[in-house]
Amino acid sequence: MSNFNKKQVKSKDVKGIFKRLCRYIFSYWYLFILAVIFTLLSNQLSLLGPKFSGDAIDALAAAGGVNFDVVWTNTAKMLMCYLASAVMSYVLSVTMIFMSQKIVYTMRRQLFEKLTSLPVGYFDTHPTGDIISHISYDIDTINSTLSHDLVQIMSSVYIVVGSIVFMWNISKPLVSVFLITVPASVIFTRYRAKKVRPLFSKRSKKLGELNGYAEEMLSGCRSIQAYSREEEIGRRFNERNTDSMNAYYIADYYGCMIGPTVSFINNLSISLVMMLGGIMYMLSQNGIAVVGSLFFITLGGVAQFVQYSRKFAGPISEFANIFSELQSAFSAAERVFRILDEHPETPDSDDAVSLDNVEGEVKFREVEFGYTPDKTILKGIDFTAAPGKSIAIVGPTGAGKTTIINLLMRFYDISKGEITVDGRESREYTRKSLREAYTMVLQDTWLFKGTIFENIAYGKEGATIEEVKAAAKAARIDSYIEGLPDGYDSVLTDDGVNISKGQRQLITIARAMISNSQMLILDEATSNVDSRTEIKIQEAMGELMRGRTCFIIAHRLSTIQNADLILVIKDGKIAEQGTHQELLDSKGFYSTLYNSQFS
Repeated sequence: MSNFNKKQVKSKDVKGIFKRLCRYIFSYWYLFILAVIFTLLSNQLSLLGPKFSGDAIDALAAAGGVNFDVVWTNTAKMLMCYLASAVMSYVLSVTMIFMSQKIVYTMRRQLFEKLTSLPVGYFDTHPTGDIISHISYDIDTINSTLSHDLVQIMSSVYIVVGSIVFMWNISKPLVSVFLITVPASVIFTRYRAKKVRPLFSKRSKKLGELNGYAEEMLSGCRSIQAYSREEEIGRRFNERNTDSMNAYYIADYYGCMIGPTVSFINNLSISLVMMLGGIMYMLSQNGIAVVGSLFFITLGGVAQFVQYSRKFAGPISEFANIFSELQSAFSAAERVFRILDEHPETPDSDDAVSLDNVEGEVKFREVEFGYTPDKTILKGIDFTAAPGKSIAIVGPTGAGKTTIINLLMRFYDISKGEITVDGRESREYTRKSLREAYTMVLQDTWLFKGTIFENIAYGKEGATIEEVKAAAKAARIDSYIEGLPDGYDSVLTDDGVNISKGQRQLITIARAMISNSQMLILDEATSNVDSRTEIKIQEAMGELMRGRTCFIIAHRLSTIQNADLILVIKDGKIAEQGTHQELLDSKGFYSTLYNSQFS
């Protein structure tokens, strides 16, 4: 079994998940120790209350009459204990909330850092909404358990143990009642746990699917309305919503059965205690001889035992009631740990070197690649991109054009063959330096929430306002920016939805222009601008491309007529290659594509 599989098996084991959560808790051991101290003090004071209550009852039923001094003294002690216990419980809750927030912060940071280290292929196969569900819902579920349920569990353990000690000292025969009821509660809880836990895992999965679908549909709301598909999309959402609701209902339904059942068993044990205690008290009062003093008990003793039995049964019932929350937390933790256990991108080799002083020569030698082992996308791709030259890649949809770009950036590693940059195999370079050698302008623009200046300056660390303005001018977007009330300080909303798509693309082109990378990748970079703007962009792009090795993916063949080399990709192979005129003269597939656009 591989190391990956071992981790996956461990993450699905409840004990393994619990141990991993404990590591996070113990990383803040000082807060945990403080919480334990407050737990001990709070619950010890709470356990003393019934003792003083029982002593006060015995003073009421004293043979010589009511001893009011003893009654008032024990009542005052009881009240003081309960008040101090409440204060300690408050401090305990605050401590646990503070600790849980630190743990959640650490988990979210680790999860996000892990996601940024995963290969692109992971995001190609996992819906964005499901990933966001891990960061938000799953982490929040774990936080709820750490801040509330963990306090309850620690208190319950101490209360149960302390109650048994006090009850044992009061009456050993009465304790025998719990020898029957407690094992019954434990056996039933363990049995239901095995049945219920998969239901909570399914619940988390269905919620992730619902979030993924909602995110996908909301991002495409314009297309949905344009095609009047609101009803169909609503129907599909309702199907997933129903699946999620049913998963929640089934998990909670079978989970909530545990609490009432355990409560019934505990109430039954208290009833038996009261019956047996009453019989023992009457025997003790009537002086009926029993084996020694084993069965002797006072009225106060009975009252104390009943109160302790309630304290003993209460935590067991509460644990059964929070059982569903624990199951949900373990399922959420399993999903989080599953991501943390994912393999990041293949690390750079120990002898990997930095790609410095880039010249820009790129060679593909008999390259083969497929996203899955059973389907090869690229088959024997072979070409050379000389330094400073432009390589255009054209072909029908699905031919493998974007795949070539993914291999250039090492988002994926090739299956066979070789890709060299400046005479060295690309895998011999560090990924960071290899990717920094390229600048990408994609068809799908990406802008973040921030000023226009920040979005353009993203292409060069420490860029000045003069450099940003020069890049914007070259991209033919400067007049638009300067016409805005706040100019370059204008804030773009998420992904720049408050400006047009063409303007977003121009800003990403300006971002590329400010970069000093020696190699350039243009993936349909002018697809979202009108023909008039495209002419201006082509002039700017000519300036941008001068002296750089450029890889251009284009469906508008008018944008690549001046390329030094055009590769025609068809069925994963290079069907034709040459200059624009050479390919037209050959009367091949390229000529057919070109004539279909301009005939």
